[in-house]
Amino acid sequence: MPRILLTSPVTARELYYGEEALAGLRKLGEVRLNRTEESWTPEQMIVEAKGCAVIVSYRQSAAPAQVFDSLPDLAAFVRCAVDIRNIDVAAASRSGVLVTQASAGFVPAVAEMTVGFMIDLARRITRSATLYHRGETPPPEMGRQLRGSTLGVIGYGAIGRYLCDLGVALGMTVLVSDPYARVDKSGLVQVELKDLLAGSDFVVCLAVATEATENLMDAAAFARMKRTAFFVNVSRGNLVDEAALEAALRAGRIAGAAIDVGRAPDQLPSPGLAALPNAIATPHVAGLTPPAVFHQSLETVRQVAEIVQGRAPVGAVNADKATRLARFRS
Repeated sequence: MPRILLTSPVTARELYYGEEALAGLRKLGEVRLNRTEESWTPEQMIVEAKGCAVIVSYRQSAAPAQVFDSLPDLAAFVRCAVDIRNIDVAAASRSGVLVTQASAGFVPAVAEMTVGFMIDLARRITRSATLYHRGETPPPEMGRQLRGSTLGVIGYGAIGRYLCDLGVALGMTVLVSDPYARVDKSGLVQVELKDLLAGSDFVVCLAVATEATENLMDAAAFARMKRTAFFVNVSRGNLVDEAALEAALRAGRIAGAAIDVGRAPDQLPSPGLAALPNAIATPHVAGLTPPAVFHQSLETVRQVAEIVQGRAPVGAVNADKATRLARFRS
């Protein structure tokens, strides 16, 4: 049976992979586990992966060129996540190693979390609860309702489309900005980013993180927003200039922000920004629900099942370069 390395640390394996998926892997090969609480460095992963044909990788497990250059037995690197930016796909292709990514099974979870953030910001739920937890009584404050407000969605991918539908169902005016997509659905209005920022009561950042979108939300972007508007980021920390967001929050340039991601390790919100009184922060958990986790982990099992038959599965990103798959066929 082929040897399979699962890189997820113990806690991450329990939260993001699960026993059902692990049992599925064990039916396909001899599985080696990361029995520590830490993500391996590339050097550690190379040592642990000696003799393995497949690596099933946690999202924090970086795979630079040295991984593929140092593992002659490796035929496939399977990522249990959508994000593969820390994998050197070009180096994998040069070595004939297949790279795969999981599909987005967390779309409803992240969209629902976004609606929760908007309600929390608009009705000051966290602020009131925090005061009660301290033994204080919060003063009553006028809230805002979503119905009749304007939702601005930056990025019309899978989560963006799902969130737009929720916004329409809630009676919101929905603006969308995405230069790479055409939005022609009833109830949605496609606009330029500057117009979305100026016209929205809730600005939700769901753009894809690329070099082009690095610091998409900078000081100029926050300056275009209404002073009464709220900002929500559930995509990637790279999209936001955190110093600019902190300055906007401290100056009251915007009314508040909710962030599930940031520039701290593992895309966590930066502590200083998260501690501001008009910010709500969660530790990168918008997609952490059983259906979302099961979707991606079980997808890796299906991918490995195809790989050990010598086939490139759905989710392969360099199938035409994966020459080592032929070893399974022979």
